[in-house]
Amino acid sequence: MYIIPAIDLIEGKAVRLTQGDYRQKKEYNARPLEVAQQFEDAGLTRLHLVDLDGAREKRVINWKVLELIATKTRLHIDFGGGVQSDDDLRVVFECGAKQVTGGSVAVKQPDLMERWLSRHSADKIILGADAKNEKIAVSGWEEGTDVWVYDFVEKWVEKGAKYVISTDVAKDGLLQGPSFDLYRNLQDRFPNLNIIASGGVSGMQDIETLADMNVFGVIVGKAIYEGRVTLAELTKFANP
Repeated sequence: MYIIPAIDLIEGKAVRLTQGDYRQKKEYNARPLEVAQQFEDAGLTRLHLVDLDGAREKRVINWKVLELIATKTRLHIDFGGGVQSDDDLRVVFECGAKQVTGGSVAVKQPDLMERWLSRHSADKIILGADAKNEKIAVSGWEEGTDVWVYDFVEKWVEKGAKYVISTDVAKDGLLQGPSFDLYRNLQDRFPNLNIIASGGVSGMQDIETLADMNVFGVIVGKAIYEGRVTLAELTKFANP
């Protein structure tokens, strides 16, 4: 299982939100590159980089931070937030992202998402399936939908999606444990899908439970920043 540390960006700074609420923002570091380099120095190989400004504005904004981290580290970066056009996608790949997450675009512009999967391969495009009460949420989680998460994922698996990041919005940032049932259900329904769990990790026990479930990866954010897990503890999962 891959440990995938997260850096969320607002105005170029590393922050974390609680339950996706921009009013509940906590800044951790004004220099995200330093954070990324700490992850790399600890032996971690991947990074989940989220442009929260972009998610709100519906266009990529913090591409310079992506470019800096991609240039100064060897981390495998998956990038999300605001990627809603071919130009956005081009910029993000040119700036060094190895994978891009499409969440809002998969809901609102399915033809575009389908084209991306076909043109860039399913290994480079991750489906974003963030949900609240098992219903898909988009645009930095500020918009809810009536789309059941499992129907949504099934649609995109049929269209070739191989990777999915699924965040239970109700769990994110609360340090109260991930939505294990969500990931078990996804695994049962889609056994060949690479599932990346996100949101709610509170400590090593949560991470070990997810490892026992054989998910592809787990995104860890606030638990690192708040000292609930150490980078040294995470290195046992650094190179699966």
